[in-house]
Amino acid sequence: MSEKHFPEGFLWGGATAANQFEGGWNEGGKGWSVADCARSHLDDDIQDYQKQNETLLKDIEKAVSHPEDLKHYPKRHGSDFYHHYKEDIALLAEMGFKVFRFSIAWSRIYPNGDDAEPNEEGLKFYDAV
Repeated sequence: MSEKHFPEGFLWGGATAANQFEGGWNEGGKGWSVADCARSHLDDDIQDYQKQNETLLKDIEKAVSHPEDLKHYPKRHGSDFYHHYKEDIALLAEMGFKVFRFSIAWSRIYPNGDDAEPNEEGLKFYDAV
């Protein structure tokens, strides 16, 4: 069996999604997103893919009425990149990552979805990252 190598100059890296990783769901002027209302379905039948992934209006109404509930809405805290991005990026560098792709939470930039101007605090966060 021959040994395979990545090409010279290959960029090792990683990627994250804001709704799964960022946390700080109710800080920095961020507005609500569907991800903030996505309830954990740990007790549901994992074979029922539709039920695992649907978020209905009644679910959103329940989530909005319980903003303090982090246990049942895990995407609200993610891995808390919002507060620990410097340490997280340092760990990526320590692992040898050369590139890092992350998505932004548009609800942090335009909290109401129809804002005439972007949320400056949200822009400052992403600029700092």
